[in-house]
Amino acid sequence: MTTLTPPERALDALPALPRDAEGPVFQAPWQAQAFAMALSLHERGAFTWREWADALASELAATAARGEPDDGTRYYEHWLAALEKLVARKKIITGNELARRVDEWDAAARATPHGKPIELGNA
Repeated sequence: MTTLTPPERALDALPALPRDAEGPVFQAPWQAQAFAMALSLHERGAFTWREWADALASELAATAARGEPDDGTRYYEHWLAALEKLVARKKIITGNELARRVDEWDAAARATPHGKPIELGNA
């Protein structure tokens, strides 16, 4: 059973998450953006924190059921997948619109030189 880790043990639960002396850090800008999107949508009332926690727990349980290791290396990929499913389920964005946005970001990422920020329209 997947549960959310109490804050006092959270750092020990995902040892592969990158961290500095003050705690976990983001490995890439997209991770910070995915984190910020979830917080922003919650703050705007798009979903409750319980709904978010349940969506993330469900995604992590599905990952475990597929036999993927739970070492934290893909944590924000799971975070983003949970967010995509939650906004689709809440009809904040349609499945077609989400697929179109994913394709736009993929095209922009492929057209962006290494080390440069990815910007939509950069395809």
